[in-house]
Amino acid sequence: MDAQVNPLLIDWDTPFGLPPFAAIGPDHFKPAFQRAMQLHRNEISAIASQSQAPTFDNTVAALDAAGRLLGRLEALFQNLSASATSPELQSVQREMAAPLAAHASAMYMDAALFARIDRLHADRAQLDLTPEQRRLLERLHLEFVRSGARLVGPERQRYGHIMERLAELTTEFAQNVLHDEASYVLELHGEPELAGLPDFVRAAARQAAAERGLGAAHAITLSRSLVVPFLTFSECRDLRERAWRAWVGRGANGGEHDNRPVAREILALRAQQARLHGYPCYADYALADTMAGGQARVWALLDEVWTRAKTALEGEREMVVAAMRGHGVDEAVEPWDWRYWAEKVRRARFALDEAELKAYFALPNMVQAVFECASRLFDLKFTARDDLGLYHPDVRAYEVSEVGGRPIGLFLHDNFARASKRSGAWMSALRWQHRNGVRRQ
Repeated sequence: MDAQVNPLLIDWDTPFGLPPFAAIGPDHFKPAFQRAMQLHRNEISAIASQSQAPTFDNTVAALDAAGRLLGRLEALFQNLSASATSPELQSVQREMAAPLAAHASAMYMDAALFARIDRLHADRAQLDLTPEQRRLLERLHLEFVRSGARLVGPERQRYGHIMERLAELTTEFAQNVLHDEASYVLELHGEPELAGLPDFVRAAARQAAAERGLGAAHAITLSRSLVVPFLTFSECRDLRERAWRAWVGRGANGGEHDNRPVAREILALRAQQARLHGYPCYADYALADTMAGGQARVWALLDEVWTRAKTALEGEREMVVAAMRGHGVDEAVEPWDWRYWAEKVRRARFALDEAELKAYFALPNMVQAVFECASRLFDLKFTARDDLGLYHPDVRAYEVSEVGGRPIGLFLHDNFARASKRSGAWMSALRWQHRNGVRRQ
């Protein structure tokens, strides 16, 4: 696709450089990624092959400034894939997973490029670097090493293949989970199956049914914001069990979306990845660049927490069992029972009713409270921008400005669950702040 008609390959003249979402389609991404990777390869080659001795500016800063188009595309693509995906976008995601991973591996295992970074890292104590520059150099060097820069021969090639396959598998894993979340529906028919559900859960279940075009007036999906309240309030134990089993069984239902073989292959490849780096297992490799540093400290913390948690849990379990017996239920506590009876305990012992409290935490009020808190702590101001084109009607945009009114960012608030969106509480970024304007001449 020609750059003149591909909106991903032109400068965006939108407010704050926001992507022109309405003009972007799934078919734009593959040719844009191919072009961006080629430009990035050219930049990397120019940095690695220059005749001048390595300096912070001509190597580290130049590399940090390279690949801006690719970074912009990846940020947008990852955001849309998580927030507003489609079968077409998922197809592109699967197709591009390996090529993007191969591109990253090729950069990290570029011998000439790493030689320059390695030389600067070895001489870093003698270089006149600011603390920020030294930190960037050290992190960049470690990133290269942990991405296979020191590997040689067949191990180097094998490592690249592992990273490509892992990219494919992790993409497949996430898409399988989303498929099971989006495709499962527990239809509720009549008042007996709605027993115990407060108004806010019934309203959400009505909306879920309407969005899916179901004849049932109410439906429970595997969105956390719907399935958790259902497990908390539904008086129908058999329906709670069905919903719970579907929720914890995402990706383990057989067929083409079964994640169990995917997980096994991911674990096997991660073990190979760790051994190529000289670690006995992936946990040691993953923890080497963390505060814990190794498994011993992690297990020590978990053992300490586990001992205390078990004591607290036993006390809570006794209260749950007592509540069940008090209501004439003489059965063992099952996982699909816990939230329901724990809510009974909260009401009886602590006068806390989640359904009653819900009215005091309406979303508009909570958003306003968060903005007010940020204003008091950081002198920030949030102004609604209803004039911007966004990627979904649910999304709300707010211009963020500092004291004096100078705009410093744009905050997109995407609060609601939907079939095309990854579940859970998380955030992403469309643009990253940078102060490095270096461009190698």
